[in-house]
Amino acid sequence: MEIKGSVAIITGGEDGIGEHVAKFLAKRGAKVAIIGLVQEKIDRVVKEIQEMGGGAIGVQANVTSEADTAKFIKATLDAFGKLNIAVTCAGIIHDGMMLSLDKETGKISRKMGLDRWQPVIDVNLTGTFLTLRDAAEAMVNGGWEGLLVPISSVNKVGQVGQINYSSTKVAAALMPKIIIGEFLMRGIRNIRCVGIAPGYTATSMLTGMNQDALKALLADVHLGRLLEPDEIANMIGHCVENSALNATTIEITGGLCYPHGIAK
Repeated sequence: MEIKGSVAIITGGEDGIGEHVAKFLAKRGAKVAIIGLVQEKIDRVVKEIQEMGGGAIGVQANVTSEADTAKFIKATLDAFGKLNIAVTCAGIIHDGMMLSLDKETGKISRKMGLDRWQPVIDVNLTGTFLTLRDAAEAMVNGGWEGLLVPISSVNKVGQVGQINYSSTKVAAALMPKIIIGEFLMRGIRNIRCVGIAPGYTATSMLTGMNQDALKALLADVHLGRLLEPDEIANMIGHCVENSALNATTIEITGGLCYPHGIAK
């Protein structure tokens, strides 16, 4: 599939990796729909894409809502007439231990509440499912060639303190196999699904963290630095153009290893 002339939906497209993916595709001739929560951020990205000669619209939407998902799918089709690519960059983190002990008594003093568990599940997992489901519906009904791209994470291996986040990301990593298996059974041949599992990437969350902590993270990265968001975007562009990539999740980490053991 060619990037030029295609139409893409990017959830979480108002900043971070999503913004870079949207601009990468737009620079190569795709029309993009920026989906996000903060209207001011959405408007900024849309304006910047339009100023560089690209086609873009913005839709304020909550990816956990079926009504909002239907809204941004419809807005994309109304604006551009088709849909070819859906990238689910919308995601949140609320890190914490499942159980915490009182140092004096050794008994449980605190446990992860649903206020930390449920929003992560809702956005990262349910939001991904709804976006992929409804994007695929549009692609099937329209007969358009398509690519679904769930965004996983290298922390799908299981990171201590991220039972909520890691659970959603391992689920996202499994989606391509399941979705394409279903499509094969149903005779749906026009849509592929490829997950992307980034490692530590130079988004504001990481670049703004304690530099000693960041240095400790990068000690396990063979490349010795954070990934650039454009490197993730470039990989997604490659997936668009290479039809042999399908039913799998690709790690792009700069060589993240755990010589001292996983979950330090």
